[in-house]
Amino acid sequence: MKRLVFASLLLTQVAALAVEPARFEFKLLGTSKTSTMEKEMNDAAQAGYVYQSVMGGETAFGGKEVIVIMGRNAAGSGQKSYRLLAANKTSTLEKEMQLAADTGYEYKGQTVFESAFGGREVAVIMERDSKASGKTSVYRLLATSKTSTMERELAGLGAEGFAVVGMTVSKTAFGGNEVVCILKRVAE
Repeated sequence: MKRLVFASLLLTQVAALAVEPARFEFKLLGTSKTSTMEKEMNDAAQAGYVYQSVMGGETAFGGKEVIVIMGRNAAGSGQKSYRLLAANKTSTLEKEMQLAADTGYEYKGQTVFESAFGGREVAVIMERDSKASGKTSVYRLLATSKTSTMERELAGLGAEGFAVVGMTVSKTAFGGNEVVCILKRVAE
């Protein structure tokens, strides 16, 4: 009888743990230098944190910064590493993204921010998962101030199998007020 009561109590505890919601811990990172942010993101990743969100803008105390939220839960998430790429030319950013993708990094997020040295730039976060499948992606960037032009260019890349993974609308050094779209296709 004691064994039955003990087993019943044990099952009750296991069931209680199973329905308890996951708990999360977060780190908020902020800096005006992309190299500093990349280092801070990789330091957080070593402690089990993964990318959650990014935004560029002006903060009350930090001035013009890029802000990244990293999070982790008790279940863990595997080992990740990050690259933060920023450029004020579409062709440069596309080239940097493709070089990162060729080494296993995947697009995670983008924002526009005013860096201390580079002026207004599009910043892109790329993530590599140590458990990833090994398939690489092909990236294309589009930037234009006319929505009709963007729609036409999107249609062309969509026909080639590219999907939109991110977009920003902002005044950038790319050419004023522009729509910047990032598209991705898994390489065959």
